[in-house]
Amino acid sequence: MNLPALSFAYLRARPLATALNLLLLALGIATITLLLLATAQLEERMTRDARGFDMVAGAKGSPMQLVLSAIYHLDAPTGNIPLAAAQALARSPAVKKSIPLALGDSYRGFRIVGTNHDYPAHYGAVLAAGALWKEPMEVVLGAQVAAQTRLGVGASFKGAHGLSEGGDAHDEDDFKVVGVLAPTGSVLDRVVLTSIESVWEIHEHGKPPAGGREITALLIQYATPLAAATLPRQVNANSALQAASPAYESARLFRMIGVGADVLRVFGLVLVLVAGLSVFIALLNALEDRRYDLAVMRMLGASRAKLMGLLLLEGAVLSLLGGIAGILLGHLLAEALGAALQAAQQPAVTGWAWQARELWLLALAVGVGLAAALLPAWRAYRTEVAPVLAQG
Repeated sequence: MNLPALSFAYLRARPLATALNLLLLALGIATITLLLLATAQLEERMTRDARGFDMVAGAKGSPMQLVLSAIYHLDAPTGNIPLAAAQALARSPAVKKSIPLALGDSYRGFRIVGTNHDYPAHYGAVLAAGALWKEPMEVVLGAQVAAQTRLGVGASFKGAHGLSEGGDAHDEDDFKVVGVLAPTGSVLDRVVLTSIESVWEIHEHGKPPAGGREITALLIQYATPLAAATLPRQVNANSALQAASPAYESARLFRMIGVGADVLRVFGLVLVLVAGLSVFIALLNALEDRRYDLAVMRMLGASRAKLMGLLLLEGAVLSLLGGIAGILLGHLLAEALGAALQAAQQPAVTGWAWQARELWLLALAVGVGLAAALLPAWRAYRTEVAPVLAQG
């Protein structure tokens, strides 16, 4: 007696019930798979974007907003800070390296970031074409910017006020593309890089401000471990600037996101358990319909253990197929989410990644199927031949 063939035959004999059970299980597993892929990739991406920066100095306001705007380019800046104050902070013995940023404009929703060459070098950026900027109004495009705008070396464009698409254009000034970066998998992919002087030139119109020039933020790497305890406190207490820790604010953000992710994860587990209950009911009902068939199999020489194994295998096969379908669906949903995020110029995720924890999801699916099949299998084991055959 071929147990796998019999199990598949019984599943094919009930196409609607089998399809519904597979769908329930697949939806639950897909929900959890999507969460695994999205949270793991976003956390990895944000960790990589913030690596090497111990502190962000900017205008007073929300520390998380400062980190989101200066490190990840996901929020509006808290304001600008005097260039003189930023330069004084950069000269501090507690500072090993500092990178200035000047924000305020964008092109088709991609942020124009005024900075120096240390910024792309920090992320190990490599040019795919052209060279880095040398003169004001020269720009280098991130890989995603170049792909979505279809601009290349030699092209020109006008920036727009504000950090989102739809701002008023700077009619009198054109940026010239002198380089395109290869993909880095970092925040550089979705920004336009230029010199700080370019940002000043656009906004000053040849007239430096009376109060002195400004930048938006300063990305800082500490010179010593002791600086972590002393420098932020000094900045927050004794200047008009604000110090924020990328590591702390990122962890706080993920704790906030984690609440919603946990809710969705519980929803996925509920779907898996509901699918297990559905499998249990389906197998129990099928057992009643097959009591005569099982009795005949016993009469033909099948052992009680084989009958029990038949029901257990049926539950395992059904749940394994549902688990595989769910993981595939989860990857497709992750790819669709990544496309939507990329179109919105946000950090993207991909469905082509793999998480080792997905194997545990398959184990969970099979475990639920076996648990659901246990009672029907035990009842099949205890089937008495004579009474069932006598009933016909």
